[in-house]
Amino acid sequence: MKLTPLQNDRAAGVLVALAAGDALGAGYEFGAPLPDAAEVTMKGGGPFGFAPAEWTDDTSMAIPIAQAFLEAASDAGSSSPAALTMIVRAWTSWAAEAKDVGAQTSSVIAAARRLAAAAGRSKVHSADFSAAAADFHARTGRSAGNGSLMRTAPLALAYLDRDPGELMAQAGVVSALTHADPDAQEACGLWCVAIRAAVLTGRLDVRAGLSLLSPERANVWLGRIEMAERSRPRDFTRNGWVVEAFQGAWSAIHFTGLSASGPAHLRAALEEAVRGGRDTDTVAAIAGGLLGAAYGYTAVPFEWRRRLHGWPGLRVRDLMMLGMELGRGEGRRPASWPRAEHQDYSMWGRTDALVQHPHDDGVWLGGVGSLGRVAELGIDAVVSLCRLGTLDMPGVAPEDHATFWVIDSPVEEDNAHASFVLRDASAAVERFRAEGKTVLLHCVRAESRTPTVAALYGAQVAGVSPLDALEDVRLVLPGASPNGFFLGLLREAGTAAALHVEGATTGVSKNVRRYW
Repeated sequence: MKLTPLQNDRAAGVLVALAAGDALGAGYEFGAPLPDAAEVTMKGGGPFGFAPAEWTDDTSMAIPIAQAFLEAASDAGSSSPAALTMIVRAWTSWAAEAKDVGAQTSSVIAAARRLAAAAGRSKVHSADFSAAAADFHARTGRSAGNGSLMRTAPLALAYLDRDPGELMAQAGVVSALTHADPDAQEACGLWCVAIRAAVLTGRLDVRAGLSLLSPERANVWLGRIEMAERSRPRDFTRNGWVVEAFQGAWSAIHFTGLSASGPAHLRAALEEAVRGGRDTDTVAAIAGGLLGAAYGYTAVPFEWRRRLHGWPGLRVRDLMMLGMELGRGEGRRPASWPRAEHQDYSMWGRTDALVQHPHDDGVWLGGVGSLGRVAELGIDAVVSLCRLGTLDMPGVAPEDHATFWVIDSPVEEDNAHASFVLRDASAAVERFRAEGKTVLLHCVRAESRTPTVAALYGAQVAGVSPLDALEDVRLVLPGASPNGFFLGLLREAGTAAALHVEGATTGVSKNVRRYW
């Protein structure tokens, strides 16, 4: 499917925001609700001893869904049963060594393996899982845990160009691999349809799939949604149940959306989900999938993206790549960004600019050609404002390479959350410097994006206005010429700073939060 740049950003954000919410909640799992002012961080730990910024079973079970449907798109001969079998075999392998597997999921996996063995097979099929899940539901009458909703987000990306009714049905099938209860299947369908709509339109609408249910079931779910909108996550004390996990995630999104939007809403909602307590990683992961679909990869702060990692040895770029390629529906594209090993800038001239920042000689400003001098100059952190291939950044640890999506365009609509992204890039430089690292800040030719972020950083460290900092940058980088939109953002930042100072001087709070 041909996606616009903003839809690409939103597709890329689904798995990244899901994993961010998951890792954010991992250290608080099964804890009591937290006060509103409590800080929430990716501290790790929790009952299963996750590392800081490590995702849990929520993301680990979502990844095989993304990989299997991506493989199906790459191979025209792949069928849905083949994709489902690929998924359950990956889950079986993961569960053998996972730190945490949900009780219902674990029971189904064990039963499916017994079915395969009884049939003389060493490997499970999707039918083994479906049969085991159906039997679990028949025996217990209680198979509506949140374990299928937590992993369902990538399915929506695989169905962007399909009818929502098909997505609703397939979500039920994938849920029933482990969770056959109708509540679980319907919750997955509703959430997937909402994610699909968010990627395509940028809007948050959890009611988008209600018309695909029977009138009776639609009324049941409408009542549940309305209850969520009158509540907060902490009010749902049984969020291990799929219905309350759904309600907890939507209440976090709805409540914080009353006072925030864009990246600020994404952050506030995920923190609200975690403060709700109990099954914190799952509720935040569920919320993250939908928030990432609405706001995109660019809305997830680098602070959270920096060390995000987990099974099977993946990091943020891998999740971003999976989301983008799955959303396009064209399979793996090894010759194209973001999967390509190298990004070709040979048609561009003057990419070798390299100078020191006028306000901090521990920061280098350069074009993409300057990456070849990283080792020579002792640079140990890089902030990239343009596309790079998977092998274009040798010699720098992944957590010390900050990447930002910024299009050098004077048209505001061409960039998602440009003000936030540019501020976040400046903050990344500042963070690396606080850790004693020498930093390279670069784009393609160091003409527009690089001087813009350099001016924001300079304003912060030198205590001058961003426009004054830009003039200082131009003294060492004469080709610096931010486009008109970026200049406007620098001017706006200076105005916000002046208002902030005025408010502090007069004792009147201006509530200005946009200055970086």
